[in-house]
Amino acid sequence: MVSKSELLQSVPTRLWIGGPVDATGGGTFAVHDPATGDVLTEVADATPEDAVRALDAAVAVQADWAATPARERGEILRAVFERLTARAEEFALLMTLEMGKALPESRNEVRYGAEFFRWFAEEAVRVHGRYLHAPSGTGRIMVHKQPVGPCLAITPWNFPLAMGTRKIGPALAAGCTMIVKPASATPLTMLALAELCSAAGLPDGVLSVVTTSRSSAVTQPLLDDPRLRKLTFTGSTEVGKKLVQQASHGLLRTSMELGGNAPFVVFDDADVDGAVQGAMLAKLRNGGEACTAANRFHVQNGVLEEFTTKLVEAMSNQVRLGPGTDPETTLGPLINEDQLGTVTELVDDAVAAGARVRLGGKAPGGPGWFYPATILTEVPPHARILREEVFGPVAPIIGFETESEGLRAANDTEFGLVAYVYTRDLDRALRIAEGLESGMVGVNRGVISDPAAPFGGVKASGFGREGGTEGIEEYLSTKYIALT
Repeated sequence: MVSKSELLQSVPTRLWIGGPVDATGGGTFAVHDPATGDVLTEVADATPEDAVRALDAAVAVQADWAATPARERGEILRAVFERLTARAEEFALLMTLEMGKALPESRNEVRYGAEFFRWFAEEAVRVHGRYLHAPSGTGRIMVHKQPVGPCLAITPWNFPLAMGTRKIGPALAAGCTMIVKPASATPLTMLALAELCSAAGLPDGVLSVVTTSRSSAVTQPLLDDPRLRKLTFTGSTEVGKKLVQQASHGLLRTSMELGGNAPFVVFDDADVDGAVQGAMLAKLRNGGEACTAANRFHVQNGVLEEFTTKLVEAMSNQVRLGPGTDPETTLGPLINEDQLGTVTELVDDAVAAGARVRLGGKAPGGPGWFYPATILTEVPPHARILREEVFGPVAPIIGFETESEGLRAANDTEFGLVAYVYTRDLDRALRIAEGLESGMVGVNRGVISDPAAPFGGVKASGFGREGGTEGIEEYLSTKYIALT
């Protein structure tokens, strides 16, 4: 594996607009290592003028890219997949350095993120329309799909690669150009990906990466520009609502993958050991810093203590807190001091309200932004931790008596991204899955994300889908052509 110093020296730190370019303001901002708080490097701090430059580049090549045969677009995406797979260790280390997650987590993300290029390389040639005789007999109907046009993608810090690839893949496959504004905490992975895409044959201007510490100031001129035709965002519901309002002025196509508050429901007929291992995955994947992370554990009273005891044992024995680069680490630091403060505040609030700490519950202190795997029981219904997204390795467990009570508790949230259900009863599994107010349901599974499946939520968790055959539709417009 390449060393940390060699990797950081090789990663682009300038804006990527048809290649590496300097920010017009000439400024930079620091990228920190969450395990130590130290500065890893400085990257270009874009201005609003830089964002417009990126849109100029996207508009200039939009027609040519849309006219590029779908097979050629797909072959470029396939080449990106192969190059990314070949350099998996470099990208994994880079993500661990800037985001903090354990190296095994980063390796999994590279595999997952790369798959969006392979999947949409295949979907590029499967964009279908239709042709039929009008039922009235007055002519013929032809339905044609065309690329939406230049797109803006705003991506979060928790999955520095995959949150970009599942937007870039379908956009490029559909024939759209794209500007990516990555999170300021984790810009390096996306800059490295842009360079890799260029080396794989992607024409200049089709993909730009604009890094900035002034997100709203830099994205506002793009949202106000009539040449931009789509906005796709992954992040908090609060920010998503503001972006939808801003996008409404230009009637932009929008897709929003927003916050979650995922329930993990265990019925008394479940395989408890299987449910515990599923809980470990659903809660601790990405250190709990995932919108799909199980946020509330609703366990039927008949197996409540057994599940709790076994989960405490599993987290005690299987979780090792430490720097993500340490090969023994399974749980890395949180992204920054603010997130550490949020998790600490939510746990302290629950404990003050009467919750019992069964494991963890206190940050170890010292350098870095670490928080241990934590389990809370006897959590009162009014505790904030049951209402707000934790985004950390904390599992609050609440009991319930009847099936209907469990379903009501699971749905008692403004969010609706994903839910998890454990039961051996197929009828119950289908009944609960259909009754859950969420865009995705995992039945006896703690991880559900798959590039071949549509990812997205309902209610305050947003709208639109990423992945699956549905993902490319977000970047296509439907045109009706009337023929005699």
